[in-house]
Amino acid sequence: MSTEHTTEDSIDKAATTVGSVWPIHSFVTANPLSGFEDMPFSEAVTQAGDLLGGRGYPSPETFQTALDNGQIDPELLDSELAERGYEQDPETLLERMETSVETERPNTDAEQVDHVLTKWLSAFLDEGQAQWSMPNREDGFYSAFRSVAAYDGQIPDEEVVADLPESPLEAIETVLEPYPESQWVPIFEEQFAALPGWSGFIKQRVADDGAWQSTYPITLEGYLAARLTLLEAFGAGVEPSTGPDSADDEAADELAEAFLNAWEASYRSEVVESVASESEALADSDPFGRPDAQLVFCIDTRSEIIRRHIEDAGDYETHGYAGFFGIPMEYQGYDSEVSVDACPPILDAQHRISEIPTDRDTQTSHDRWSRLREATGEVIETLKTNPATAFGFVESAGSGYGLALAARTLVPGRVYDLLETTDDAVADDHEFCEPIVHHQHTYAGDLPVGLTHEEKVEYAASAFELMGWEEFSRLVVFTGHASETANNPYDSSLDCGACAGNPGGPSARVLATICNDAEVKAALRERGFDIPDDTVFLAGEHNTTTDEVELFADGVPESHADDLEQLRADLETARENATAERAESMGGDDSKGVSETERRAADWAETRPEWGLAGNAGFVIGPRGLTNDLDLDGRAFLHSYDWSTDPDGDALEAILTGPMVVTQWINTQYYFSTVDNSAYGGGSKVTHNPVGNVGVYQGNGGDLMTGLPLQSVMAADDKPYHQPLRLSTVIHAPVERVTGVLAAHEELTELLDNDWLSLTVVDPTQNHRAFHYEEDLEWTPVSEQPEAHPEMPNAPAVADD
Repeated sequence: MSTEHTTEDSIDKAATTVGSVWPIHSFVTANPLSGFEDMPFSEAVTQAGDLLGGRGYPSPETFQTALDNGQIDPELLDSELAERGYEQDPETLLERMETSVETERPNTDAEQVDHVLTKWLSAFLDEGQAQWSMPNREDGFYSAFRSVAAYDGQIPDEEVVADLPESPLEAIETVLEPYPESQWVPIFEEQFAALPGWSGFIKQRVADDGAWQSTYPITLEGYLAARLTLLEAFGAGVEPSTGPDSADDEAADELAEAFLNAWEASYRSEVVESVASESEALADSDPFGRPDAQLVFCIDTRSEIIRRHIEDAGDYETHGYAGFFGIPMEYQGYDSEVSVDACPPILDAQHRISEIPTDRDTQTSHDRWSRLREATGEVIETLKTNPATAFGFVESAGSGYGLALAARTLVPGRVYDLLETTDDAVADDHEFCEPIVHHQHTYAGDLPVGLTHEEKVEYAASAFELMGWEEFSRLVVFTGHASETANNPYDSSLDCGACAGNPGGPSARVLATICNDAEVKAALRERGFDIPDDTVFLAGEHNTTTDEVELFADGVPESHADDLEQLRADLETARENATAERAESMGGDDSKGVSETERRAADWAETRPEWGLAGNAGFVIGPRGLTNDLDLDGRAFLHSYDWSTDPDGDALEAILTGPMVVTQWINTQYYFSTVDNSAYGGGSKVTHNPVGNVGVYQGNGGDLMTGLPLQSVMAADDKPYHQPLRLSTVIHAPVERVTGVLAAHEELTELLDNDWLSLTVVDPTQNHRAFHYEEDLEWTPVSEQPEAHPEMPNAPAVADD
């Protein structure tokens, strides 16, 4: 093997230690330790801590609060501690954990290198925010860096950067010459770990190979070449550190693992017991009649709350399905300049869907208002950012800006009402457009425009098969979701994760359009789906901040007008009740739920517009009848599934290899952002500084923050709101069927065997008994495990001191 290939292979191997980081405008939740998932969780957090400096387990204070609040069952905890040979009381053990050595990130003595490198990275990787671009970007990062480095007065050794090789690999090999090949991977790992935010962003940008990467390419080799060169210029070494090695740390982690396992088992036992009980009741119940409407929501935990209140408001049936509605597409709105992926990151877009106008009068009005807003925005932005006009603009517009800021601060609810009225006038919901779903025999890049008839039938059939549908209402609503917030760099983190951090409404509209196609309906009937002639499909979008559900109902016939009117009224009732519940969880007045959530959506100074998926801990895969009588407190992902309509297990396989993997990503992102926000999270929004439209700094420079902001997971700086638990998945299906799916997918058994999530099956064919996955495709009946204390209270949403 050539030296070049050896170097490239070493770089690729080392890059697995940093997680992928998506641009902030399409934030994707992902496990920051995804590169360590091939090893047991306990080993992974130790190795990651040595390399990245992050803590892998909740703090002793967090465990103590969970104990005080009854969230950890004492008997389960005693069992976990005894298994590890500990006999002292929990409080004594937590004190021992508190006095152990804290893991700290190794000091690389390269702060100045970081400062210079991040300066040029931010300039090169800017995505349209900078007014003045870095020279020679089109030549690639390494070439652009070579062209400017010699003129950078902050680099002390000018000779090193003045004579850089043209090839980044040659530059790397020059620096590595004194070191044996066995040290190359550790050296590269340490250099990637020095700035894991920027490294992870580069890694994802290279893998995505989107428009920005095509125009201004950067490679991991180019990044390393620049970094190693700067280390040499500053006289800093590149030898990898051995990391901390402390017996106290190992003992503390062992204790933390025992507390964490008990906490997770305490939560899981309640969910499993409830699902098993409902499974038995469901088997003895009579079939339900035809509901007035069926609404399909994303499996997102925030949907659990609104679904519960909708079902209470009338004779409605709700279902859970991944929020991209099974269509892996790239979507471009009517007046959007760019298209966006609208599918999970584990999938590649297969189709290009765009909007086309259908109502010319509304289109004309929309275009006129849009041009006015765009022109005004461009003028203001130019005046604000141009050094020659900025001060004059502030002088002349200061009073107006002051009034606007005062309104945003003092009466944000009034601002929300005004913006809603304006948006209605501008037809922002794009109901004058429809998505192009018919196959056009043309391509947008590598993607075909639209879908063939066969593809449309397959996507519709897959949705109904995965959810186990056998009956259809007069109205069937596919409901995507999006958030609403002001002045929030992390706004996309609150949108639909299944749509790659974008709103889910477009995906819902596409599936509704497909299902209303007469030819598609006929084909679905031939496949066994008995769709009545009076069934109408429509789309909606759930605003997860305000719990408003907007229906896109222009195509609903007059024959269904009364159904639609009643549905809208009941959705408003459900909204009032859901927002009261959300307002209370935010510490607000539950009697002012709607106004409080609208205030949070419009308040430019609000650091916590909503809780997002904070609190997520469970994933229930089964019919809605298992959970519709349960208050799961917005903590569980819910995916509809009927084992009796899936004899071959194909639908279950699709759910486990798709949505379950994505929910595990989400869960671990929230977990690590909570246990160590400085290393794995996003830091405080109060001191965020957006950079290049790609991410945020904490302060005025440095590394990109990689996870969720402090305010997304913490009730206060030292008080978690999110309970940091690994995902507990509960499946309603025969255990043999689940085993068959796992046996066919090594990547799933690896996650389970390595304790990145847990899995329990409630088997309706074995007297509704529960079986817990142990290891190597082996199961233990739950009755043989330590049982939770029968008087254990429900866990409160917020952990109190």
